[in-house]
Amino acid sequence: MRHHSQRAEFYVLVLLLFPVLYLFTFSKNVTQTKPWSVPTQASNVKNPVMGNASTLKEGMALYQSFCTPCHGNKGKGDGPAAAALTIKPADHTSATMLAETDGSLFYKISEGRTPMPQYKAALTETQRWELVGFIRTLNRTVKK
Repeated sequence: MRHHSQRAEFYVLVLLLFPVLYLFTFSKNVTQTKPWSVPTQASNVKNPVMGNASTLKEGMALYQSFCTPCHGNKGKGDGPAAAALTIKPADHTSATMLAETDGSLFYKISEGRTPMPQYKAALTETQRWELVGFIRTLNRTVKK
């Protein structure tokens, strides 16, 4: 009798957990297909870090460490980890990226969104602005 009771409890548990697991698994994919909206206030923030040789060099070093695995050495979204991602990384050389404000890029680097990691805890504010400055150079250096 006890065996049947345990089996019934198991089935009830599965029936209760299935909808939760389903929503958790598939709702992530739905939200990823939506445009990445940035709050207007964040989008309007200007880059306080001057784009001189020193800050661009720092930005390039950070980019190589944190960004190239997914975005690639030239920022085309073709890094070695990109192949394993369902949602492909942004092409930092594209016209779409060029149209982004510095504040918008800073927000996205800071906050992240699956599969893009959140970097506000890993990088200082200055480092994130240096990354924005370096990303801006990728559009100018790539041959179309």
